Amino acid sequence: MPTERPPTIDPLAAARWHAAAPAMAPWLHEEVARRMEDRLQWIRQAPASWCHWDPVRGGLQGHALVSARYPKAACQVAETAAHCVPVAEQALARPWWSPARWSGPAPQFGLPPDASVQMLWANMALHTAADPQALIGQWHRALATDGYLMFSCLGPDTARELHGVYAAMGWPPAGHAFTDMHDWGDMLVHAGFAEPVMDMERITLTFATPERLLQELRELGCNLHPDRFGALRGRGWRERLHAALVEHLADPAQNGQLALTFEIIYGHAFKPAPRLKMSASSAVSLQDMRAMLATGTGRSTG
Repeated sequence: MPTERPPTIDPLAAARWHAAAPAMAPWLHEEVARRMEDRLQWIRQAPASWCHWDPVRGGLQGHALVSARYPKAACQVAETAAHCVPVAEQALARPWWSPARWSGPAPQFGLPPDASVQMLWANMALHTAADPQALIGQWHRALATDGYLMFSCLGPDTARELHGVYAAMGWPPAGHAFTDMHDWGDMLVHAGFAEPVMDMERITLTFATPERLLQELRELGCNLHPDRFGALRGRGWRERLHAALVEHLADPAQNGQLALTFEIIYGHAFKPAPRLKMSASSAVSLQDMRAMLATGTGRSTG
């Protein structure tokens, strides 16, 4: 399984976007969070604790849905963008006079300690990570044994119509390439997860004008491709872009509105108890040893 970073993401551009992205969740993020939360009905055992990774961009409405499903579960809020931290704290911290303080544990803020949560929830974050394997590994470390990961991200068919317009006009790429769900499954296994389940659906959004379409795209992300156009665009180019979008994206089935496809990938995987192949001399952490003794998995697999 390839572990190198995605070839079409500029790490510096990804870091700049993460540090400056609007401190709010786009409509699509909240809708995907709602659909992902609905999948929790198939999880039999409620987690005693869970971590919401980057909730401001991932969706505060989605946070409310998960919290309502697991009202007694402790929540760790891990907001990794500094400018989003105060927004998360203001939205999710419970004031002393709030009745919610008595209905369950108050959220804790900061990165989760290793092996501290039973569920990690990460909505629409992975497709802009310059080093997704490292991020998945971070999620794996945060989960306790038998804990599970729930995540979503954009897939390769996202904005295929826009990519077609840019190619037809002879312009540099409109955005970086998104990873296929089968490759995400391979990365999960490589990071130590077990039983990954990947699912995909396509959502078509329609827009009345090219201006509204581009506004939505700016809220969702930015072009992280290393070969993106590196200078400022002029008014003439913007007018040509608007005309091309109307020409190529207008859908008669949608009353002539501009249609854009978004491929949504959902992922779910468990963190199994460690299985170590013993050699003549093997080092095992105290934490792993406790987990192996508790589950009976400390036997040699060789």
